[in-house]
Parts: sequence; structure tokens; C-alpha cells
Amino acid sequence: MSISSERGFKFSLTFVLLMLVVGLIAGGLVTYLIAYQQIESLNNDVANLKSQISKLWGFQNATYQNITIYQNATALTEIYERVKDSIVLVRGTTSSATVQGSGFVCNFSGLPVVITNYHVVHGTVNVSVTFSNGNGYAAEVNGTDPYADLAVLLVNAPQEEFKPLEIVSSSTLRVGDPVIAIGNPYGLVGSMTTGVISALGRTITEEYTGGFGIANIIQTSAPINPGNSGGPLLNYDGKVIGITTAIVADSQGLGFAIPSNTILREIYSLVTNGTYDGHSYMGLRGTDMNYETSRKMGVNVTYGWLIVEVISGGPSEGKLQTNDIIIAMNMTRIKNGDDLASYLEENTLPGENLILAVVRGSTTENVTITLGRRPSPFS
Repeated sequence: MSISSERGFKFSLTFVLLMLVVGLIAGGLVTYLIAYQQIESLNNDVANLKSQISKLWGFQNATYQNITIYQNATALTEIYERVKDSIVLVRGTTSSATVQGSGFVCNFSGLPVVITNYHVVHGTVNVSVTFSNGNGYAAEVNGTDPYADLAVLLVNAPQEEFKPLEIVSSSTLRVGDPVIAIGNPYGLVGSMTTGVISALGRTITEEYTGGFGIANIIQTSAPINPGNSGGPLLNYDGKVIGITTAIVADSQGLGFAIPSNTILREIYSLVTNGTYDGHSYMGLRGTDMNYETSRKMGVNVTYGWLIVEVISGGPSEGKLQTNDIIIAMNMTRIKNGDDLASYLEENTLPGENLILAVVRGSTTENVTITLGRRPSPFS
């Protein structure tokens, strides 16, 4: 090979190698640019996703805040404004003091009446009702039922003063349902508190009931204080599901209300007859069963209502005995005295037959009694 040919060959080889290097560098740059664009695109996608997540999180927070402020799309402030003119201050005088409580307006067949607690007006004279606008009028106690702590007042006021609340059934209430109490605690007119239904079917006893329980009571965590008595317990539609009646002294959020079903059941009789005498009577005294009592008695049942006395001349005389344990009424399980009293109040009337499942010793028997009428608490 000649020198010129060898030099030509070396130049060609060098050129080829140089082109390969340039190609590799160019290819790397192209690959890097493509990869960089893909990374940038991915980063943009991630940023967009983060932005969307942030917006969703903010929406969720806003939704949560709305839920805590609103119930059934209605603000508490709106409910209050809608019902406040229906709640009244009830005042009366006794031989030694002036008493006051709350009440609310309802419509009875076109007749506006005020409902309050019996204990608010018991023993009072010169009863008056003051509306939220400050206008006060003389009132008359038209009907009372100590056993349900209910009273109905007629008020000598112009028709435009009356703004009735709707009373709805309490049958569908559940523990945990939110409620509103509005009244005049300590004379602080138009005060509103909120809470939940904390229990149903309670029984309470007040001094004027002659030892008989007021049955089927609503227990609520809504703060109730002296002066709230007689005011409405409302659902979050602003409708009456009870009437606040009592508190446990020194308790934290433990109040009680008469259920609206009791009002609906009694109002006709209270307005037209001035009283209600539909409370059933068994003529028994008893106590709740429990595990310790069942062991002492040597029985297998740990629930129910243990009879400790059969009242002479009462409906159960000759039918039931001391130490009988009532475990069911008309095939409805009875766990304790609250269940027994609530069932009687909600489901029976004087003169009706009642089938009792009774544990007597080692056997369970069905016993039928004819219910009597509860005697007057003041007799």
C-alpha cells in the first residue's frame, strides 16, 4: 500500500470514528431532551394532582363545617327565629311567692291554647302569660293532669299574638337524635340550648303524683334549668316532640321531657273536660329485678319487675302474688319498672284486659288482669 493510500485510509477511519462519537453525543442529547420533557410532563401532572387533592380537601372541610352548623339544611338561627314568638313566659303567685316557668302555643281545633307543666301552675293564682314581644295577658288554667305533669291555659289575648307550634309524634324518636330546648331559665326569656336524646322510656316521680311514676319520659342532654319547665323540646324541623319538665339536681346535662305522644293523647280531654283519667292501674308495688336478687331468690331470671306488694282491693288482688316477677305484657318483654310503666302509659287504657307473663317460683305462667283506673294523687 502506498503512503498516500494509507494516509487516506487513516483519515477515513478517523472521520468515521468522529462521526460515531458525534452521533453518540447527539443521540444522548436527544434522549436526555426526551426524558427531560417526560419528567417535566410528569412533574406537571403531579402538581395538577396535588392541586386537585388540595381543592377536594378544602371542599370536604367546607362540607364538614356546613354539617356542624346546619341540620336538615336549616340553620339553628333560622329555627329560633321561626319559633321564638311561640314560646311564652308563664307567671303565677302562691301564698308565699311568685313562680314562673315556660309554655308554648299550640292550636286545638282552631282554639289557640298554651301548654305548660302542671307543677308550674299548681297552687297558683293570678296566672299570666307574656309573649316574646313583651305583651302580657291574664290566663286561666283550663285543664291539668298531675300524672303527666301537663296543664293547658286559656289566654285572654288578641288572636294575632298566637303563633302555634306543630306537635308531632314522638314514636319515631331515637337515642342520638338532636333536639332543641327553648324557655326562660332563671327568668332569662327566650333562651335556647341544644343537645341530643340520651335515653327513652324513663320514669320519674314528682312530689304531687302520690308516689306514681310519670312514665315514658325522654331523657336529654340539652341543658335544662329552673324556669325551662313547660317549654317545648323541638326537633331540628322546629316541631314539638316533648315538653321539658325536670332535671336531676347537681347533674351535668341530665334533663327530662314529657313526650309529645302524651300531649297528643291527652289534649282533647284536658281542653274539653279539664282533666285526663286514662292512666291504667294494676294495684301493685314492686322493684327491678337484677342478678343479685335472682341468686337470693333462687330463680333463673335476672330481668323483669318483682312484685313486693299487691294492693288490697286492686285489679291484681287474687291474680298476682308477692315475689311474682313480671317479664312480659301482651308478649312484649319487660326488663324493668321503666318498661312496665311506659308500656302501660303508651299502650293500655283502664278497663282493658292485660296478659302478663309471670315467673312464679320455678314456673312461668300467663295471668290476665283487667286494668283499673289510677286513683287521684290527692285522695
